[in-house]
Amino acid sequence: MTEQVGELDADEHSRGRRRAPAGGWRTAVVREVAHPSPHGVRLRLEVPDRVDHWPGQHYVIRLTAEDGYTAQRSYSVASDPADPLLEFWVERLDEGEVSGFLADVVEPGDELEIRGPIGGWFVWTATEPMLGVGGGSGVVPIVAMLRHAIRVGQPDLVRLAVASRTLAELPYADEFAAAGALIVLSREDAPDGRAAARITGDELAALVPPTGPCLACGSTAFTGAVVRLLADHGVDVRRVRVESFGPSG
Repeated sequence: MTEQVGELDADEHSRGRRRAPAGGWRTAVVREVAHPSPHGVRLRLEVPDRVDHWPGQHYVIRLTAEDGYTAQRSYSVASDPADPLLEFWVERLDEGEVSGFLADVVEPGDELEIRGPIGGWFVWTATEPMLGVGGGSGVVPIVAMLRHAIRVGQPDLVRLAVASRTLAELPYADEFAAAGALIVLSREDAPDGRAAARITGDELAALVPPTGPCLACGSTAFTGAVVRLLADHGVDVRRVRVESFGPSG
């Protein structure tokens, strides 16, 4: 099982930065269920009276069994704030009691308990340039940022690098390719002919904008490697914001 973890930047809030929106528990109705790959499910939910999120925020989804047992996990939002539905891409994990239920059992018309939006650290609102780096299912909040940038007419603010083992396992691969993202595959050659290999510091350094944040999301190993590569190429680590996920225990 995995659970995404975020932080709140209290220092930036104390300097006058707007506080990110937050919402409580609500009942969501599943409107669309899609299985773009065997590795995940894409859910689109209708949430009455929802609080509009900022790109990069996440929600908690809670399941309750008939005997009262509950399990909950956090999932980043993939949709732009203006989308009438909330979209999530959930990686199906072999031992994941929540992800397995969402991937294999949930159908349109079902109701889910959700809480959010949550998080104020790993967010981007198209007011400055950014580098977004996502690994595996960590690309989900990055696609929300891309969609938001396109909607508000600021796609040039976004520089992207996304990584996966294979193209079939990369969520939203078509959208990232259309946006000109650097697509890095470790088990096969990328569509642009890049040989199978992990992302390099030189590749990341070439994408870093002169100003603005560098946002990295993925496993703890992936984001740790991204931070080291950026630091080794002279990027001030204070510009780097990380959201990592790992075993939930």
